[in-house]
Amino acid sequence: MGVVASQSFKNIISTYLGFFIGAINTLFLYTEFLSDEYYGMVGYMLSLAYVIMPLMAFGAHNTLVKFYSSFKTRISLNSFLTLMLFLPICVIIPLSLIIYMSYDVIAGFLSEKNEIIKNYLWHTVIIAIALAYFEVFFAWAKVQMQTVFGNFMKEVFHRVGAMLLLFLLHFEIVNLEQFMLGLVMIYVLRTLVMSIHAFSVKLPVIIFKRVANLRNILKYSILIIIAGSVATILLDVDKVMLGQYIDIKEIAYYNVAIFTASVIAVPQRSMHQILSPLSAKYLNEKDFDALEDLYKRSSLNLFIVGGFIFLLIVLNINQLYYIIPEEFSSGLLVVFMISFTKLYDNVLGSNNAILFNSDYYRIVLVLGVFLVILMILLNVIFIPILGINGAGIATFIAIFGYNSIKLFFVYKKFKMFPFTNSTLKIGILLVATVLFFYFWEFPFHPIINIGLKSTLITLIYVFVVYRLNFSEDISILIKKYLKLK
Repeated sequence: MGVVASQSFKNIISTYLGFFIGAINTLFLYTEFLSDEYYGMVGYMLSLAYVIMPLMAFGAHNTLVKFYSSFKTRISLNSFLTLMLFLPICVIIPLSLIIYMSYDVIAGFLSEKNEIIKNYLWHTVIIAIALAYFEVFFAWAKVQMQTVFGNFMKEVFHRVGAMLLLFLLHFEIVNLEQFMLGLVMIYVLRTLVMSIHAFSVKLPVIIFKRVANLRNILKYSILIIIAGSVATILLDVDKVMLGQYIDIKEIAYYNVAIFTASVIAVPQRSMHQILSPLSAKYLNEKDFDALEDLYKRSSLNLFIVGGFIFLLIVLNINQLYYIIPEEFSSGLLVVFMISFTKLYDNVLGSNNAILFNSDYYRIVLVLGVFLVILMILLNVIFIPILGINGAGIATFIAIFGYNSIKLFFVYKKFKMFPFTNSTLKIGILLVATVLFFYFWEFPFHPIINIGLKSTLITLIYVFVVYRLNFSEDISILIKKYLKLK
């Protein structure tokens, strides 16, 4: 776990830095400097871009990670990398032409409930293209086991850019239209910077020669588009569908709730950057003992870290809603439901990395498509009745079901289970902490309450985890950074 622990820790730091900046943007700057309508529009635009991004990428970023270690000669490897660079263009060009020729039809459909949406369709398309090629360049660095800079760009860069734009908007240096265009340029610039870094790690050698195993590579790329879309849709389709049923300003309230809960996913997102290429390597080498060890240890470590963040959010959420505009508190139930699903994501460890880099991705893909259909139907049922809470319920049911099936599938096919005795002990610790602290508050200002309560929870949690030695990796980190003997 040396390279995993080292890069994961650095990635967690940069990811939490990004989320800290994002929290300032989401909870304070967007809510103060933008109208609810435009804040909702930003959330809708970015969510739609993420939904269509896997199609724009043509699965190249996942394909690059899965097959990279299977090429053993310089010429075959460079031919493969050349294919990965140009593959997304095969979709981007025709899809852009279709959007151009059918703009009025597409924009009219998307803006049926909220007229503002039709003005920003091209903004969304350009961001989707930038996101697609960013992931390709990030994967280019990942396969060289270099994830730290790419993770910084993925989590921090665009949030700092958005913060600067928000201040420029507030001081009337830019207007609303320039602000929206500026968001697009930030994502484009991020992709350009990532490409420079990726090529500095490994300079491309463009060779247009037939790639060995081309049929399987293209088959995987095509199918992984759907797989990637499934994962993205499960995360973002709720916001897109909200735009069809309710006032777009309510997406702003939902966006705050989702962002708050998503902080729990940071450890999993950070560790996944290195878990994916390592899992692909072990699968290609058929080293199943190493794969199982990675599975169990990643699950345990992510449960400990993710569980800690889960406690900080759930036990402070009521105080947090006291310090932002009152209307945003309508997303409280969403925070609880999505927080639980994000914690479940952490418990799965390297489950996704195993599935999407194995030969069983096709079956999981079919199940994922079924669950997306289920989620869309659930949104259609619940959103008109319960609004943003309905979207939260639909997302909870779909993601919980999807994760449970993936957990069962890895056990069925690989005879691997991520849970250990320590998993149960951590679960008991989390439940006991929630029951003890949720209904108890300090009688001070909400910010002081959050600080005091978080400090107390941290001291108790770290002490118990270290004293009972739930995880050797976590205990080593605690010793190292707290200078314990």
